[in-house]
Amino acid sequence: MKPAQRAEDIEPFRVMAILARARAMEAAGRDIIHLEVGEPDFATPAPVVEAGIAALRAGHTHYTPALGLPALRVAIAAYYGKRYGVEVAASRVCVTPGASGALLLAMAALFNPGEEILLADPGYPCNRHFARLVEARAVGIAVGPETGYQLTAEAVARRWGPNTRGVLVANPGNPTGTLIAPEELAAIHAEVRARNGWLIVDEIYHELVYDAAPPSAAGLGDDVVVINSFSKYFLMTGWRLGWMLVPETILPSIDKLAQNIFLAAPTMAQHAALEALSADTRVLLDHRKAELRIRRDALLPELARIGFEVKTAPQGAFYCYADVSHFGMSSEALCERLLLDAGVAITPGTDFGSHAANQNVRFAYTTSLARIQEAVRRIDVVFC
Repeated sequence: MKPAQRAEDIEPFRVMAILARARAMEAAGRDIIHLEVGEPDFATPAPVVEAGIAALRAGHTHYTPALGLPALRVAIAAYYGKRYGVEVAASRVCVTPGASGALLLAMAALFNPGEEILLADPGYPCNRHFARLVEARAVGIAVGPETGYQLTAEAVARRWGPNTRGVLVANPGNPTGTLIAPEELAAIHAEVRARNGWLIVDEIYHELVYDAAPPSAAGLGDDVVVINSFSKYFLMTGWRLGWMLVPETILPSIDKLAQNIFLAAPTMAQHAALEALSADTRVLLDHRKAELRIRRDALLPELARIGFEVKTAPQGAFYCYADVSHFGMSSEALCERLLLDAGVAITPGTDFGSHAANQNVRFAYTTSLARIQEAVRRIDVVFC
């Protein structure tokens, strides 16, 4: 007996395999510096933790409605008004088990078997796997530094085919940390709308943009599906909580799918998220964001000095995508060497697609500045 073909077609998430191997090396006594996994080293802010504990003590341990705790849906809608000046009806908010839950629901609700969704290559690998899971087809479009590793309206128009049903973009993107300019995102939306398709915008790193904050895709219109998460900026990765804004027309389908697949997002996490959205907690979160910027600004020039070419500097998130052609080895071989010889774990570009994948690697500056500096020293020993 064999597993279903979809399980065979979905590739392992390489970064998690690298993390597991690094952990095993640590267990055997090696000191490993983790620059591979997309999870900040900061703990969830204490007020959020206390809110979760208080929810448990108050007996909030039962299911919420499938679309989420009503108070949290209202708070998320209000967040868009305060943060972006965009009026969003709370009825359009769907609270999910992480952004991954939101992406799965969106794929299941919007795409029939065989229909295509256009994605950037390189990009977050699980997106194409979500498409495969619902028997849709992810079509990667090669992107490079000339477009900030992002899709453009021209590329969408050129690659749209008879079976294309939608476009998924991430703003900022993973693995590059780059942004789509507001006018370009509006142009992409116009192209998709003209073809009666769906535009999904992943904004899970949107609060981690280091300079002028871009507008949210929520302002483009209520036909855009906007996905966000409490994991990255809000530092709640293990709480498994995300959300999405969906058009009213597909809300019944999203509700029905959520009931059947998840029942509901974690109740304790939803109560804690109310505190995460508070003004006082955001002050703490912004301090953490400032620390991430310091790490980025320290790492980038050191990588360039050693020979890693970051062709487009990250504007947000906590990643940088670097060309390793200078070293004369593939990205996977280089990652292997750094892990074994330097005790530094990074991620090969082959995790993020096929376009120039074996000549790029991703660094995640998700550990302390002191550890980043030590990682640079170790890399220096190997390559300089």
